[in-house]
Amino acid sequence: MKYKRSSGLLMPLSSLPSKWGIGDFGKGAFDFLDFLKASEQTYWQILPLSLTDPYTGNSPYNSPSAFAIDPDYINPDLLLEEGLVDIEDLENTPDFPEGTVDYEMVRKVKGKINRKAFARFMDRNGQKGNNYISFCEENDYWLRDLCLFFSIREKLGPLEWQKWPDKLKNRDKDQLEQVEKEKIETFEYCRFLQYKAAEQWSAVRRKCASENIKIIGDIPIYVSLDSPDVWGNRHLFQIDSRGYPMEVGGVPPDYFSETGQLWGNPLYDWGEMENDSFRWWLARIRRNLALCDLIRVDHFRGLVQYWAVPSGHENAINGRWRPVPVMELFESISREFGEIPLVAENLGIITEDVTEVMEKLGLPGMLVLQFSFSEDFPQNPYAPHNHGRNNFVYTGTHDNSTTREWFTHEASDNAKRIFRLYTGKDINDENAAMELMRLSMNSVAHTSITPVQDILNLGREARMNRPSVRYNNWEWRARAGMLDRKISERLREMTRISGRS
Repeated sequence: MKYKRSSGLLMPLSSLPSKWGIGDFGKGAFDFLDFLKASEQTYWQILPLSLTDPYTGNSPYNSPSAFAIDPDYINPDLLLEEGLVDIEDLENTPDFPEGTVDYEMVRKVKGKINRKAFARFMDRNGQKGNNYISFCEENDYWLRDLCLFFSIREKLGPLEWQKWPDKLKNRDKDQLEQVEKEKIETFEYCRFLQYKAAEQWSAVRRKCASENIKIIGDIPIYVSLDSPDVWGNRHLFQIDSRGYPMEVGGVPPDYFSETGQLWGNPLYDWGEMENDSFRWWLARIRRNLALCDLIRVDHFRGLVQYWAVPSGHENAINGRWRPVPVMELFESISREFGEIPLVAENLGIITEDVTEVMEKLGLPGMLVLQFSFSEDFPQNPYAPHNHGRNNFVYTGTHDNSTTREWFTHEASDNAKRIFRLYTGKDINDENAAMELMRLSMNSVAHTSITPVQDILNLGREARMNRPSVRYNNWEWRARAGMLDRKISERLREMTRISGRS
């Protein structure tokens, strides 16, 4: 894919302003697109739209499904416009906290509204509508397992699938059909939520297309063990006869953690994946191409070699690298889809074999400026003068501190000295984010992406994620009015002067 010189913003959907306690597919998304257009941006980068689970800290990167959209993003006001709920159904809701997401409260309030919308949808015989039927048929390859999984969970309680009765655990056809009939309301409610989420997101996508704004989506490298993905495709994962992994995923010690990151996800059986013509991965790519324009592959090096940690270990230090048939995988992807727009997240410990694969495939990588101000700054690959064109350059990502927090609390005195010498300016807490953004915009890299927190010059309170920390992440939310005309004009000026408009 040929990239023109352009720029965009990283804004998690959950972080959009909204009166419903979490960013969603309603007015906040359309207002943000208006802001992007006024600022002459090309891209809106989001985090995975995946279902989130309180057990895994509401992380979109450790989801119960690799295919489903989180129904928390369904906007109640749009349901009202459709006539699926009444105005009375949206009244007397509690006041949500500003600037943060209270996931428990959101799920309680929106769940009640979504249930009412579902009841009216069914009363109207909406399940027989052509759009709904087409959606269910087109997505049956993942949707049926998802709905069966949650139907069984409702029947048995919150048990891991490994603890289900053998016939359900082993997917006995008659037993699954019986559950579907017995729990038909739960099954249909699950399908309804995915249908409405997809329908509302499609409206956002149409707005993007009309404004020539492209969505950069995100594929987490791994899936959750307790998921319909693993339950429905046990032969494609490295799990034992009971359904438990012998080794789990993670990364060795790096910038973010001295003991590495122990994610705990099951690992793919790449031999079986290849024998199956990578069918599961092709399905995953197909689903993501329906949701976004470009796909960022999180932890791309895990598609070249993956870090395998023995189950039961407390950290990720004692793992080892294992190979992946990466070229065979991408040959299958190319045969199925032709050239597709992928961005490789190549941060952390990157070896020559990863770089070689990226070059062979022509995949752009990522450069993070916060990583550049080291002792070896002149040779540091993240330093602006060492950038190559085929890259996406960032001030920071969702895993980093905001630039203001980084400069105030994390950057060494020497890093600050280099930053000042390099820019020829007196860099301080107030202007560090703007000056780092200026370096990003002026980079030779074809695409510059800035987290919204940095254009707002926010500090520690606005950090999105702390890697290897399980809870109290993914909660930051912008307040209404933060992205005002003044900020839009400043961003537009920087975009124009750097040739990215």
